[in-house]
Amino acid sequence: MLRLLGLVLVVALLAACSPGAAGTGGGAASIHSLTIIDGDQVTGLNESSGTAAELLARAGITLGADDRVLADGMAVAPDQPLAADTTTLQVRRALLLTLLENGTQTTFETSAPTVGEALTENGVELHAADLLDPPPATPILGPLSVTLMPAQELTVKTASGGTTIRSAAETVGAALAGAGIALQGADYSLPGESSPLPTDGQVRVVRVNESVLLIQKPIPYSTEYQLSADLELDQQDLLQLGEPGLLVSRVRVRYEDGQETARSAEAETTVRPPKDRIIGTGTKVVIHTVDTPSGPREYWRALQVYATSYSPCRSGTTQCYSGTAGGLPVQRGVVGVVRRWWYSMNGLQVYVPGYGVATISDVGGGIPGTPWIDLGFKDDDYESWHQWVTIYFLTPVPGSILYDLE
Repeated sequence: MLRLLGLVLVVALLAACSPGAAGTGGGAASIHSLTIIDGDQVTGLNESSGTAAELLARAGITLGADDRVLADGMAVAPDQPLAADTTTLQVRRALLLTLLENGTQTTFETSAPTVGEALTENGVELHAADLLDPPPATPILGPLSVTLMPAQELTVKTASGGTTIRSAAETVGAALAGAGIALQGADYSLPGESSPLPTDGQVRVVRVNESVLLIQKPIPYSTEYQLSADLELDQQDLLQLGEPGLLVSRVRVRYEDGQETARSAEAETTVRPPKDRIIGTGTKVVIHTVDTPSGPREYWRALQVYATSYSPCRSGTTQCYSGTAGGLPVQRGVVGVVRRWWYSMNGLQVYVPGYGVATISDVGGGIPGTPWIDLGFKDDDYESWHQWVTIYFLTPVPGSILYDLE
């Protein structure tokens, strides 16, 4: 810029000192002159008719193949006649420009005023998204090296459609950000945002969002049995209602492009603990009577049981067993029970309607989940039993009672 101002001042001085300048004494007619600028050389020429090349030749100036001529600041063809009122003719000499594009180096001479014009004139197509260093508007004042990274065309697909962008960014993430397609939160792209631009130009953007669900789950309550001296033996009463508790689970749900892809439990909180149901089981012994074929008998406990029958050779095995666990022979009047009962009931007398009075003296396998007794017979008087029946535990009351029969 300083050099140009200097040239303008020189042109002004030459014009002022020329013989055709207006004087003070006679008002002589002015002679039209032309100022020619060639780099630092300024030449005055007292004529302006002819083509630019002819005028430059008269001033001893030779044009190169890539040099440019400006008439009053406007580019003109060397073989173009100048306007009669042209005052300045400037030669812009071609300078060497080195272009590095995608690893390929090209050199050429140009007299274009800016980098962008020089590249365009030499057939290099520029796009707004290209990375050009220095920028297109940079003036060319001397030999210059220019680096060009052409923008690549990308097709960006989302759940709502696709769009085409151009970018010279080094990574997918930078290309998307430059196009205003930002990845936010857990959003991701394919290829990933730190990956280089794909050679096929295809990029997919997946929008990710998450929500938190609070899921309520009931906590089942348990049943507790408590012995109660206020209730008759084997009678039950509800002492406390059970109430289920409440468990709240925090579940994080992940959606990709609006579709659920995963869910994970983060925490569980007991909002309300369960309240157990309490059932009272009676322990109070009350004496009753039952009619039997031999007359009334006192009893202190009555139970509903499923009765089966057995004999020495009908015990469910391949062998015959004539004795019982309590030492009595297997015969009518001997009853077998499950082992848990037998420990507390061995030797107790019971009355079984249709069978008679008997003594608990044997252990059997029983029927799982069912209160059960096995009625003894000899092989020659065996009777088949498979039915529910009430058995009565006859007095006297034992010193130790099994309250929990299950």
